[in-house]
Amino acid sequence: MKKLLSLLIITLFFVISCEDQGMFYNDSSYPEPFSGDQYNEVTENPFLDVTEFPISTFSIDADGGSYSNVRRFLQQEAVLPPVNAVRTEEIINYFDMNYDDDFSTSPITINGEITSCPWTNGHKLARIGIKGKDIDLTTVAGSNYVFLIDVSGSMSSPDKLGLLKSGFKFLVDELNDDDIVSIVTYAGADRVVLDGAPGSDKIRIKQAIDDLGFGGGTAGARGIITAYEIAQSYYINNGNNRVILGTDGDFNIGVSDQEGLIELIEDKKESGVFLTALGVGRGNLNEGTLEQLANKGNGTYEYIDKTEQLLKVFVHERNKFFTAAQDVKIQVEFSPTEVQSYRLIGYANRLLQDDQFEDDEEDAGEIGRGQSITAFYEIVPASTAGSANQPSLKVNLRYKEPVNSTSNLLVEELLDANLDFNASSSQQKLGAAAASFGMNLRNSSYKGSFNYGDIEQVLQSVQLSDPHGYIQEFKELVQLADRL
Repeated sequence: MKKLLSLLIITLFFVISCEDQGMFYNDSSYPEPFSGDQYNEVTENPFLDVTEFPISTFSIDADGGSYSNVRRFLQQEAVLPPVNAVRTEEIINYFDMNYDDDFSTSPITINGEITSCPWTNGHKLARIGIKGKDIDLTTVAGSNYVFLIDVSGSMSSPDKLGLLKSGFKFLVDELNDDDIVSIVTYAGADRVVLDGAPGSDKIRIKQAIDDLGFGGGTAGARGIITAYEIAQSYYINNGNNRVILGTDGDFNIGVSDQEGLIELIEDKKESGVFLTALGVGRGNLNEGTLEQLANKGNGTYEYIDKTEQLLKVFVHERNKFFTAAQDVKIQVEFSPTEVQSYRLIGYANRLLQDDQFEDDEEDAGEIGRGQSITAFYEIVPASTAGSANQPSLKVNLRYKEPVNSTSNLLVEELLDANLDFNASSSQQKLGAAAASFGMNLRNSSYKGSFNYGDIEQVLQSVQLSDPHGYIQEFKELVQLADRL
């Protein structure tokens, strides 16, 4: 009896000790060495009854960071990602949907489609698509870039500072001669490494990048202030003025909490300087803070997991650095005679109050040149005499041109033509596959009957241009997740 009691005590001690050290994790978590990564909690939007909530309002999200971070877990760590690393809207918006380019009256266009819902019988799936007007990068007005690079001790690994240095040199190769580049670094203190070098001086800019070392604490707030000051000193009217922040987000000197850093960024966004935040590394990645800094700072967040992602951000999709429209908000009106309830898939941290839609002081998301943004609603149609109605949606969109403070309104009516999902467009199929992938990774209660095999089958029927192999790689990630 004494031996049994001793064994129970030892076992209990071991369990408590393991829990304290984070040694136990569920199927959607990650191994203990990466438990220092920080994510904000991500919830899912529920179904809302149209009689009580006839209007849905949200800000767009142009980030792609969640997708590449999920890819890192699947490809490099061979584990499923933690639930809070999965933001479904960012998985959807990783892909160029190749939307039509009719920009006769505005710098963005809106389109959509309603089909049957592939994962729940009797439901509908409504897609709202937005695209920013593309740009000829050989004739565009000058760019004023400030590279704000974290060189603290936590950035020492090759997948952090080493990866960022390669990426910034990719961008240098793409510069026009009249572009302007400054480099600010921060560790224990901030330092101006390069001040207003012309884009024609590529050798000197690359040498300054190559010479970057690492060490010390992380005084990120001071670096942010200096970077914005330099960006304003070289400000180009009607040009592309942008701070590109590269860091693991491990701020620990001065203003370092998420709330304080967001307040700092919100003060700077009125300068007309946009922000791109690049997250790198593992183990102490503060992804929650970086995503919110980009959200509140008129910018976008990307996670860099490998060289191919650097090429996507700095070369293949460099047009996104040029803003097509800012403060883009969507408001959808549902008819209670046609719709019983609806659910916005993703965008949970981008929801707005209905009265914020027409408030031009209310901040919202930005869309880059040539960039596509997609949102899905899953809809439960209202039933009349035992048969489902064909719902129509009124989609209102407000946006500001980059140099204006007054918003413009676009309106689009989406009509349900009773189209079966299997006969839908490739955009509908790719977007729905990405949405279902996010829900399956989260083991969402809304994922319905679809599994990874079903997602893979849908992707086989997608016929969109894929010059860089992003859709093909997506198929491989679905297979990896299925095996895990």
